[in-house]
Formats: sequence, structure tokens, C-alpha cells
Amino acid sequence: MNANGDLTADLRTLLAIAREGSLAGAARRLRVNHSTVFRRLAAIEARLDTRLFERREGSYVTTAAGEDLLRTAERVEAEVEALERRLSGRDLRLTGTLRLTAPDDIAEVLLMPVLAAFRRGYPDITVELVIDNRMLSLTRREADIALRPTREPPETLVGRRVATLASTVYRASSATPVGEKDLAAEPFASEPWIAWEEGAGPPAVTRWLEDRIDRSAVVYRSNSLLNQASAARAGLGLAILPCFQADPDPELQRVMDPPAELDTGLWLLTHPDLRRAARVRALLDLLYETLKAMEEQLCGDTDR
Repeated sequence: MNANGDLTADLRTLLAIAREGSLAGAARRLRVNHSTVFRRLAAIEARLDTRLFERREGSYVTTAAGEDLLRTAERVEAEVEALERRLSGRDLRLTGTLRLTAPDDIAEVLLMPVLAAFRRGYPDITVELVIDNRMLSLTRREADIALRPTREPPETLVGRRVATLASTVYRASSATPVGEKDLAAEPFASEPWIAWEEGAGPPAVTRWLEDRIDRSAVVYRSNSLLNQASAARAGLGLAILPCFQADPDPELQRVMDPPAELDTGLWLLTHPDLRRAARVRALLDLLYETLKAMEEQLCGDTDR
């Protein structure tokens, strides 16, 4: 497709446009600017003398020719990524770049001291932290290591379970205290609540709330636990938050002990092809040792 040998870049550009549905989204995914994606697409279509995308209602939709090409692009992408992982997995040097992904609350509350220590121990390794509440694809090398709260990690990945992550109900410290016995009372069920945006958040949290409150009781939704904690501090309502995040916060108070139904696991994950890479191993080991030492804080420090 490209006489200059830039085939992989061309394929990744086309796949990014198809997956994001826009040039702006593709630019963010590829970490280039909008005009670069526009030029690349124009050059590819000019070389092939074929239109690969049509613009419909502001979105880029693949043509029949584009669909055909993308099927090939996906196969090539998978082969290239597998090769990159195998080569990276054999890398014994403690240099280079590592991409670590974690949700916003874990990144903000737990990771900074660990990454500072890692920097002191391995000054030739650059860490890129991708803060995202979604499970990024380690197969596509969107990240090398994932630190995730989950009950069932993907079978395609390998890793270690660090600890149990406990969560419970919190409210602003300035609010009138509520006892655990009040949880079953109707006035409690009708209090204002803060929750995840529709379709987001852990299924266990959604089920727990659905069993106890009416949807109309939810007065505020967010896709960020950091933001949900801010809303609880501001007095918007009750919120289910991780104990490691909310317990140290003097502006928040527990309403009840952590219910076992809200427990999840904290996992360190990587792709099987990368687990023996020296820089991946170094960060995995430090993260595990440091977070394991915080197990009481992570599990809510309570007998259940």
C-alpha cells in the first residue's frame, strides 16, 4: 500500500478511524494531531484510487472497499502486535518505556509513591500512566501492565491477585450520622444517592443499589470515583466508594461496615508474551510488594 515502507502506520491509521468513527478520535488514539490523520487518509485513498470511508452525519463510515481492506488490516495488526510482544518479552534490558493503566482512584491514591520509588530504582525506564476506567487491550499493546479491580480477569492475560478491595457507603462528615440499623429503614432508602453513570461501574455495585433504593433516589451520576467522592463531600448524597480511597478522607464518614457483596479483587495483569521482559517484571514486582503491604487498608481493615 505504501511504497515507502510505512505500511504499518497506514493500517493503524485506517483501523483507528474505523474504530473511533472520526478523525479526531483516531488522532487521540494514535496520539497525533487531526491534520496528520486527514493527510494520511487522503494519501492512502489517492494511492489506491478508492474511497475507503464515507462521511455520514459527522461520522466516518467504511465503504465496501474499506471493509475489505480493514479485514486484512486487522489480520496484519494482530500479527505485528504478536511479534512486538514476543520481541519485547525477550528484552532483558532495564531501559525503555512501560505503559501502565489504572482507574483514576487507584492512580491518584495508590500509585504515585510506588512510581516515584520505581523511578529512583530504574531511572532509565520511562513510565506512561494511562488513566482509564475501561479495561484497555493488552493484546493490542494499549498498555503493558494493568492494575485493575475485577472479580474475573480476562483469561488471555496473566497476573497476580494482590488483595481484596472493599467498598462501602460514605457521606459527608458534616452530615448527620446514620447508623447501620437505619439501612433497612424507608427514610434511608429515600435519601439522595450518588452513583455511576448508566451502564458504567462494577455490576456488583449496580445490583447492590438496585436491591435497596429506587432509581429516583439517584440525584447525581459520574463515571469517576474521584468525582463521586467530591460529590459526597459536597453533600449531594450517599456514595459507594472504595475504603482505601474514602477512609483516610476527613471529609467523608462511613455509614456501614463494608458488605461482602461489594468486595472485588485487585489484580496486576500483563500479556503472557511480556511477563518475562525485564522492565515489565521489575514494575510488576514493585507494585505487588508495595500494594500487598497495604492489604489492611485495601480490604477496609475490618473483621467480617
